[in-house]
Amino acid sequence: MTFPIRADNPATFTGPLPEAADVVVIGGGVIGVMTAWFLARRGVKVVLCEKGRIAGEQSSRNWGWVRQQGRDPAELPIMIEAMAIWKGLSAEAGADLGFRQTGVLYLANKPADLARYEGWMVHARAHGLDTRMVTASEVAAILPNAAGWLGGIWTASDARAEPWIAVPRIATALAAQGVAIREDCAVRALDIAGGRIAGVLTERGRIRADRVVLAGGAWSALLARAQGIGLPQLSVRATVAATEPLPEVWTGAAADSHFAIRRRADGGYTLAPGHFHEFFIGPDAFRNLWAFRAQILSDLSGTRFLPAAPKHYPDAWGTPRRWSPDGESPFERVRVLDPAPNRAEIERLRTRFAAAFPALGKPAIRTAWAGMIDTMPDVVPVIDHAAALPGLTIATGMSGHGFGIGPGVGRVVADLVAGLAPGHDLARFRLARFSDGSRIELGPAL
Repeated sequence: MTFPIRADNPATFTGPLPEAADVVVIGGGVIGVMTAWFLARRGVKVVLCEKGRIAGEQSSRNWGWVRQQGRDPAELPIMIEAMAIWKGLSAEAGADLGFRQTGVLYLANKPADLARYEGWMVHARAHGLDTRMVTASEVAAILPNAAGWLGGIWTASDARAEPWIAVPRIATALAAQGVAIREDCAVRALDIAGGRIAGVLTERGRIRADRVVLAGGAWSALLARAQGIGLPQLSVRATVAATEPLPEVWTGAAADSHFAIRRRADGGYTLAPGHFHEFFIGPDAFRNLWAFRAQILSDLSGTRFLPAAPKHYPDAWGTPRRWSPDGESPFERVRVLDPAPNRAEIERLRTRFAAAFPALGKPAIRTAWAGMIDTMPDVVPVIDHAAALPGLTIATGMSGHGFGIGPGVGRVVADLVAGLAPGHDLARFRLARFSDGSRIELGPAL
C-alpha cells in the first residue's frame, strides 16, 4: 500500500482529449469524482480534468474519517445521505474501498469538552443519530488499556475508509463506465462566450461545454479570481503520520484536543494533531484575514502563521494571478501539492500516543506527509451556482471535512448542475454570503 498519492505516481487516466461534453468537472478529488459519478448515472456526458493525479492532494492525504458526529448542522443532512451512499459504494464500484463502520469517538480532556459535546447532542437527537455521551468508565471499556480522559461522545455508526484507495478505485469504476478522466490536464481558464460558460481551455486543448463544475480544492480560488469571482479561501497545512503495524487497541477513529488516531486496513494507525493549524499567509490570505478572524480567534493558541513560500502554492507571494491560456499556468507548475510535514509535531504525536497507550509506547513511523486543506471563513463549503457566470457551479472549501461527505456533496452538485432540486437546504453554502453583507459565523461543529 502506497500513500499518499504523489506527483511521481504514473498517470492512470490518459487518452485523447474529448472535444465536447455536457459538463466539465475541474478537479479529481473526492468531490469532483463523485460529482462525475452521479452525473454519469443521470446520462450526462462528463469529462473530468485533473492537473496532476486523481486524489493526489487532500483526497489521499486526509485522516480517512467518515463521520456524521460533530458536523455543522447544515452539513449533517448531506452527511447522513453520504453515509447511506458509502454503505453501497464498494458494491457499486466493484472494489473494496476500505469502508468499515467502526465508530468515531471524541474524547474529553477537560470539563469544557464534555459541555461542548453535550451541546452538540441536540443535533444528533434531531436527526436520529445513534450518538451518545460516554463516561470515563465507558471510554475505558471502548479503549482498553488507555487512560486520561474524562468521558466523550461516541457514534458507533460512523466509519472509516482508506482515502488513497477509495477515490482512485471509484474513478477507475467511473472510467470503466465510459467517463473521460484525464490526468496531467490542467484547466488554464474558463472559456466564456456571451457572458456565460462555453467550455474550458486546458493545457491539451479546448473542450466545449455549457456547464462547468469547479471542484479544485485549494486551487479553486486562484482559478475563480482569474475569472473575476472572489472566493475567500485559505490553505492550512495538515501534518499526518502513519505508524508501522501495531497490536489492535482500537478499531475506529478517535480524537481529543491533542491528537487523533484511526486504525488502518494494514494494521497501523494514522496519527494527526488535534487542534493545531498552520496557516500559510500569501496575498490572498492577507487580503482575507479579516473574514477569517472568528475562526483564528476561536483557537489562537493552536494556530501558527507562516509565509507562503513558492512551494506552498497556490497562494505563494510569487504565484501569478494572471496568465495566458496559451502558456504555462500555475496549475502545471505544481501538479500535486506535497508540502513537507511538521517533523516536530510528528514527535509530539508519538509522545502523545505513548502517553495514551503506555503498553505500546512510542510507535515507529512508517511514513509521514502533509496536505493543504482549503478552508473557508465559516468552515463550511461553497456549494452553489456562480450567479456572475452562468453555467459555472462551485463546489469547494470543504474545510477538512470533504472525504466523508464527498459522496453526498457529489450527488447534490450533480443535481444542481442538471437543474434538479438538490434535496437539501443549501442556504448556508451559498457563494454570495461573502459579498452580500451576511454575518459570517462559525457553526456549533465540534
